[in-house]
Amino acid sequence: MRVGIVCPYSFDVPGGVQFHVRDLAEALIGGGHHVRVLAPAEEDTPLPDYVVGTGKTVPVRYNGSVARLAFGPITAGKVARWLESGGFDVVHIHEPIVPSLSILALWAVDGPTVATFHTSFVRSRAMQSAYPLVRASFEKINGRIAVSEAARETVITHIGGDAVVIPNGVFVDRFAQAPVRPEWQGTPGSPTVAFLGRLDEPRKGLNVLFEALPRLRDTQPGVRVLVAGHGDADAARSRLAPDERACVTFLGGVSDADKQSLLRSVDAYVAPHLGGESFGIVLVEAMAAGAPVVASDLAAFARVLDNGRAGVLFDVGDSVALADTLGGLLGDGARRQLFTARGLRHARRYDWSTVAADVLAVYETVTAGTDAAHHEAHPAKAKEPVERKSRVADVERVSWAERALRLSHRAGDRRERRSP
Repeated sequence: MRVGIVCPYSFDVPGGVQFHVRDLAEALIGGGHHVRVLAPAEEDTPLPDYVVGTGKTVPVRYNGSVARLAFGPITAGKVARWLESGGFDVVHIHEPIVPSLSILALWAVDGPTVATFHTSFVRSRAMQSAYPLVRASFEKINGRIAVSEAARETVITHIGGDAVVIPNGVFVDRFAQAPVRPEWQGTPGSPTVAFLGRLDEPRKGLNVLFEALPRLRDTQPGVRVLVAGHGDADAARSRLAPDERACVTFLGGVSDADKQSLLRSVDAYVAPHLGGESFGIVLVEAMAAGAPVVASDLAAFARVLDNGRAGVLFDVGDSVALADTLGGLLGDGARRQLFTARGLRHARRYDWSTVAADVLAVYETVTAGTDAAHHEAHPAKAKEPVERKSRVADVERVSWAERALRLSHRAGDRRERRSP
């Protein structure tokens, strides 16, 4: 199949949706399909040869994070030309309500269209302002996918209709076979724990982990915490007590290969997130690498961890519970081995070989249904290919979406001024 995939978020910075789009494209290409991806990206950003970047992006705050989006009449023209030249059998738009390339592609697409919803409901001014701009265009979507039950519930409740749940994928063998790094391995007296996430996103829960350290060190005095993620390490380190700083190592942003080795090497992975998660792909990555997982009991995390059978859960935001849960696991080698084995088995259901096959089944269903409907409406043209003309969104609609982005900026600025 010829597949066009649209990503709303910039490839300049790492993110769950970007990784999902990249890995789906590579899984489909590996299966012999022709895939092209359209995504925001600055001109000097290194991109895979199947990705087309659209240039300058704009940072927008929402859901406790910052996304870099692309919009405007020039970008709309790039989207239209990409669609017209692609000759795609199906166009797959990720996060179609995000005011970026996704909305532009949804306005312009004419042909079999699939949409994937990644997030649970976000109370964002930009999202709320953008939804009326695409509500009518949602009729173009022939197949809907949600990456989790939480994302599906958002579709049902706030958008209407339903979606089939197909989870995020992981190349399990890449994690299971990653080389172990001795400097990241623990010992019986000095176990290692990994945390991955942006240092400046409170919802990732790094402060909860830091608050748990004194109690954790009472039972595991030699514990070492390896923190991987972009952000200001000095600012994060300043939140630690002087005697705790030696046991926390900040690795900065890590490559895919280093992430795989990190998770393969440590004695446990901890995910103390506070909210805003609809899935939790890093939990699957940790399980695939053989790292026992300790995670806050967010609904999305509980589902990924099979309600505590594939990983250990603790109360969200409770640093005492985290210290006791993590300390107990680190001190019990047999229990760690049990969760390692369970996690490895459970992670297999998220392997891209399974996930990509499910996505392809959706593609085949919508293309067959769209072609059948076209042939029924135009029997004289039954043997002709369905003509796919792209429609560029008019400037008035673009300006409305840009106003939505500006509103989001102003709302974020007001929140910052009000914060202590």
